[in-house]
Amino acid sequence: MNSEFSKFKIGEELLKSIEGLGYKTPSEVQEKVIPEILKNNDVIVKSQTGSGKTAAFGIPLCEKIDWEENSPQVLVLTPTRELAVQVSEDISNIGRFKRIKAIAVFGKEPITDQIRKLKQKTHIVVGTPGRVFDHIDKGSLDLSKIKYFVIDEADEMLNMGFIDQVEDIIKKLPRKKVTMLFSATMPDEIKNLSKKHMNKPVDITIESQKLITDNIEHTLYYVNYEKKLENLNSILIHEKPETAIIFARTQENVDKVFEFLKTKRYSVNKIHGGMLQKERLSTMESYRRGDFRLLVATDVASRGIDIEGITHVINYELPVEKEAYVHRIGRCGRAGAKGKAITFCVKEKDNLLSQIEELIGFKLPVCYIPGKEQIEEEREESTELLQSKPKKKTEKAKIINTNITKIYLNGGKKKKLRAGDIVGAICNIEGLSADDIGIIDIQDSVSYVDILNGKGKKVVDELKNMTIKGKKITIEKAYK
Repeated sequence: MNSEFSKFKIGEELLKSIEGLGYKTPSEVQEKVIPEILKNNDVIVKSQTGSGKTAAFGIPLCEKIDWEENSPQVLVLTPTRELAVQVSEDISNIGRFKRIKAIAVFGKEPITDQIRKLKQKTHIVVGTPGRVFDHIDKGSLDLSKIKYFVIDEADEMLNMGFIDQVEDIIKKLPRKKVTMLFSATMPDEIKNLSKKHMNKPVDITIESQKLITDNIEHTLYYVNYEKKLENLNSILIHEKPETAIIFARTQENVDKVFEFLKTKRYSVNKIHGGMLQKERLSTMESYRRGDFRLLVATDVASRGIDIEGITHVINYELPVEKEAYVHRIGRCGRAGAKGKAITFCVKEKDNLLSQIEELIGFKLPVCYIPGKEQIEEEREESTELLQSKPKKKTEKAKIINTNITKIYLNGGKKKKLRAGDIVGAICNIEGLSADDIGIIDIQDSVSYVDILNGKGKKVVDELKNMTIKGKKITIEKAYK
């Protein structure tokens, strides 16, 4: 397979999924990090969000996984649930043809469901510190075989007050392991953490200044507090964003902006920490698919959410932490695309604004809200655009999953069904082998199996007439 990733001497199954995911050339962080992890070196990586770092650790870790081992070999800690879900999905896609099983564990979701998943063969666990610690405490997460430990977005863990929990988890992990720490900034507490718990780490810094300025155009608008929502509307009419995130500081303000845009019948949705976990995940999923154009969010959504084609980030309010400016704007201008970061500020001498400008190394260029006449001229065309959905986005997983069929069996643990029984039955079908079987998920009364290489229909047709362990089991294609 002719891929630039083949120079890393990784297996064919990984190269196949990397190609399917559309990765052509390794990014700078991948170029520097992949070889070090393959050599089992501890690494500290200072890298902007949006630089391709999930694949930088996901690819070598999927290569290192011993598929036969049933207990988790990799633990990844992330600061937010959204990021845990996304990282586990990205790793599952990278490891798809090697049949790597990655699961996400996080709070506000029934722990029993996660315990069930952890009892099955699991290679990689991705989770938030609180819930990971709960599983360690309950004995549902077996750490004895953990060889690789990743702390993702370490500075955000610090901001959210998770560092002590991270330390508690480290103390429970095997001493002999490879540790990887990723962070966009390196506060002293993070440096101390690495000194204390890492073994001669290789320091890798990806220059972030370029990432901030080259692809992203910055503008600053001084706005009147009372007219802020109207000003936001004028900017949206003037900018005609293909896809945008509008950041506010508080849940109340997210709700306020969302309701205002909804009354204009714009294609809009919202996400903040006060929403149910299920709602948050399904909102992010539909945003990723391109079901709506504008997302109003608190900073919970600014970290690690990698969504194709976000053209604009609008800071309706300045973030509380200056670093959050960098993470917010990192949602656009990703993977070489152009983006625009628009910031509203109420007063000229805002201390936070000075801190942000000091951090990024330049003053934000000041612009003026377009006048009434200009807005009236643009209103009709823009309103039509803002009320419509953006262009459909291609989901990475869709591309790679075209030859994969998930099948459903109406039997599980209660019928004493084991993975080996299912594999045996499928391998009895002419032209099928273990290589055509992906991840198997056995639940209490149902099971799901990924069939690879476009052979799903054949398996469904053939198994309909067969028994498994002497029992007749209903089998059909699974529907999401």
